[in-house]
Order: sequence, then structure tokens, then C-alpha cells
Amino acid sequence: MAKFRFLQTPLELKSLSLKNRLVMPPMCQYSAKDGMPNDWHFVHYTSRAIGGVGLIIIEMTNVAPNGRISPRCLGLWNDEQRDAFKRIVDAVHAQGGKIGIQIAHAGRKAQDCDDVVTPSAIHYGQEDFPGQHLKTPRALTEDEIEQIIQAFQQSVKRAVEAGFDMIELHGAHGYLIHQFSSPKSNHRDDSYGKDRFLFGEKVIKAAKSVMPADMPLAMRISAQEYSENGYDSDYGVQMAMRFKAAGVDIFDVSGGGNGVLHPNHHPQFNAGYQVYLARKIKQATQLPVIAVGLLDDPSLADHVLGIGDADLIAVGRGLLRDPYWYLNAQYKQNASDSTGVESVPPQYQRGYM
Repeated sequence: MAKFRFLQTPLELKSLSLKNRLVMPPMCQYSAKDGMPNDWHFVHYTSRAIGGVGLIIIEMTNVAPNGRISPRCLGLWNDEQRDAFKRIVDAVHAQGGKIGIQIAHAGRKAQDCDDVVTPSAIHYGQEDFPGQHLKTPRALTEDEIEQIIQAFQQSVKRAVEAGFDMIELHGAHGYLIHQFSSPKSNHRDDSYGKDRFLFGEKVIKAAKSVMPADMPLAMRISAQEYSENGYDSDYGVQMAMRFKAAGVDIFDVSGGGNGVLHPNHHPQFNAGYQVYLARKIKQATQLPVIAVGLLDDPSLADHVLGIGDADLIAVGRGLLRDPYWYLNAQYKQNASDSTGVESVPPQYQRGYM
């Protein structure tokens, strides 16, 4: 079995110094009450830091109560939530890891909510989208849009105060920023409809205004929509270029999420199925990118880095199954000479020798 050549390579991005190229992407746990992180989140994230993950990104954390996907989602709309996150941040740092947080608003994908909001009053596409109960949303007023931009800014400010190493804005998967960016879901006739990237641009600038100058800002984008009449990857490039100009430092490149899947408008869901999108955004913007999409085979992850299609690899399902995915992958790749055992916590090293 080929040894790692790239996955364990450090990376520097502004003030963010990563010991390897492995990212734990945001994955909702639906385990919060009143938006507050609790012991589940503490153990969940800290264990991945013990397992050697270079960058952990906290799951979608919302700027307002009606911005949550579900009532069990995390929030960062008050200082009590901020202080609870600090406990997790400090624990990850104590294990040598770096940690970011994904700031978001669900828009029309909010469930069990009496005030579902979006750019235009257009339903997602099905009354019952796989396991969800989505309502027809109401269109935001311009004053409300400005209030949401300020809510993003305040949540980012709290994240900085909690000690996070980077911020990610969620502009993908059919949530509010994506809803504004997409011709499918934004039919407004005001400035936010005439310029569909304006909302995302304003959120980025608001976030940057309360972040240290050397702290990187990531943005997750759907570089292509997978639903009927969804935009293609050329439109995704236009979006990325606009958001780069607004201040994004790194793109977390995904796809889909804004409407029901259409059989003729999405790739086959095989290993590495979204890497082509990461490559396209990287080449167009000349910014570093995180690749996602069934990359939990270590050899494949290392290969994607090696050929330059991405700068970081997000492993989601693999890290849900195994908090020590990275340590175990290193062991299997390098077992013949115990290379990499120094990265294993001393308490566990005899298991890797």
C-alpha cells in the first residue's frame, strides 16, 4: 500500500497553521437545545482532535432562531452560546487541533418554524422532502435582509471572541445565502434580485469587518446545482469570483441542495464525485479549496492532493464512523516502520507500534 505523500503535509493560510490536510467538515448533530452546544458536542469534536484531524469545522451554527434547520440545531445569536462554544474551542486547542465554525441561516429549509423566510416566496419543491416537513416561506423585506446581514456579523464577532481559528460562511446546500445566489430561488425585482450575489457579498464584508485581518474566511458554495433547471458550474465560477473579490480566502466546494435532485443534472455519486468542482473553482479563483464528496479512502484523498485538485480534504462519513480515522489510516499506510507514531497521543501509542 502506498504511503502518504501529501495528506500529512502542513498548510499555512494567513494565521491558520494546520499540521495536516485533513478537515472534518460541518455535519449537523441535531443535539442542541435552544441553540446551545452541550456535552455531546464537546465529546464529538474533542475526540476528533485527539484523533489527529488538522482542521475541525463545527456544524452549521445559526444566526437566528428561525435560521435553524431544526429546533435541535446550534445557534450563535447570544453570548451564552458563545461562552459554551469556548469550552469546545479550548479543548480542541489543548489536543493540538485547529477549529473553525460554520455560520449560517437556513432560510426556506427551516423546519418546525412559524416564520420561514427566503428571498422569494417559493417552496423548496416537495411538501415532504425526505424526512422533512417544509413550509411555503415568505419573502423577506429589504429591512429584514439588512437585519439578517447584521445578525451574521454579530454571530461572527461572537465566534472570534470564543477563540475560533477560522470562520466559514455557509453559502451552499440550499440555505439562505445560496437561495439569494440562485436564479431558481431568487425572483426578486429589487437590488437583491437584480444582483443575486449582493446578499452574499454583503454578508462576507460584514463578517470580515469584525474578524482579525489575519484570520481566514472560508465559504462553502454549491458550485453546481443538482436540481431541475439548476445552474451549472460556469455560474458557480462567477459566484466564486464575486465572493473572492468580497474577501473570501478559501472555498469549501460542494454542490447541490437547492431543490429536489433531477436525474439528468447531477454527477454519479461515486468516490470523489465532487472533486471536479473543487478543481474548477481552484483553477478559476487561484484560491485554496477544500474538496468534499466520498473521499474517505485515504489513498484517494492523498491522490487528490497530490495532483493539485485541492489543498485540503474533507472526510465526513469516515470521521463519523471512526474518530481516529487519521491515526488508523496512518497506521495502515505506514505500519511496516511505525512512521507517524509520533502524531499519536502518548496514551495510545502502544496501539500503533
